[in-house]
Amino acid sequence: MNRRIYLKAMAAALPAAAVSAAAPPPIVLHCDLEVNPAREKEMLETYTKVFRPAIVKQPGFVAVSLLKLRAEKQGKAPANCPYRLVISFQSEEQRLTWVATDLHQKTWGAMEKTLKGIMFTALLYDPVG
Repeated sequence: MNRRIYLKAMAAALPAAAVSAAAPPPIVLHCDLEVNPAREKEMLETYTKVFRPAIVKQPGFVAVSLLKLRAEKQGKAPANCPYRLVISFQSEEQRLTWVATDLHQKTWGAMEKTLKGIMFTALLYDPVG
């Protein structure tokens, strides 16, 4: 009967689901960007039309966000860095594989052209909870 085959297939899939549920949490990279004010519009367009479409297709990709600082609520924001790029991959190895590609060099190079001064800081985080 088809139902029996279906149930066996579901039971066989359960161990695989349990293994994937136990996978480590993805890494998260925060980059504070010092954008050249005269090139801010160009940076936003490059992120939207060049960088984001390229990174979302990479193996292990989880998420990417570009944040603009609204206000300092407590403490001091990074000097001259109103933008924060937040990138998440399933592993640091997968992120480094992406960084090593010609596509990354091209797309990040286009972003970097819009930056100035220290350009950016990069902080790598592991989720703990």
